[in-house]
Amino acid sequence: MDDEIIKRHNVVVGPEDIVVHAGDFTLKSEREALNYIRRLNGKPIFLKGSHDKWMNNQGEDILQLKIEGNFIVICHYCMSIWPGSHYNAWQLFGHSHGKHNGKGKQMDIGVDTHNFYPYSFEEIKEIMDFKDDNFNKLK
Repeated sequence: MDDEIIKRHNVVVGPEDIVVHAGDFTLKSEREALNYIRRLNGKPIFLKGSHDKWMNNQGEDILQLKIEGNFIVICHYCMSIWPGSHYNAWQLFGHSHGKHNGKGKQMDIGVDTHNFYPYSFEEIKEIMDFKDDNFNKLK
């Protein structure tokens, strides 16, 4: 399974691409995780998940960024309200393994929701374009 996930990752991620992992990257040890990471294309950013013991309590819980004018908040967990939600900011999460769709501009970005391929920004943007506005968006 690991080899197939690595293969699918490397098909769509180039060496210079930035990849955000929204937690629960692996249950493996730190040594095994680092060996896994070395095989992946891209420049990774790891957010803490509920199973990331290999990170030794390092790393961030949340990432906030702006891409092409879109304010994006990424966290392992789906949030009820997140920074900028009232301005229609996106919230990307993992943890739910496709069992929770979120509301408004939220999306589960776990690879298990995408045939074990990472999502590209373009794919996420296309999906977000068709989602309802956030319930608390200022009018």
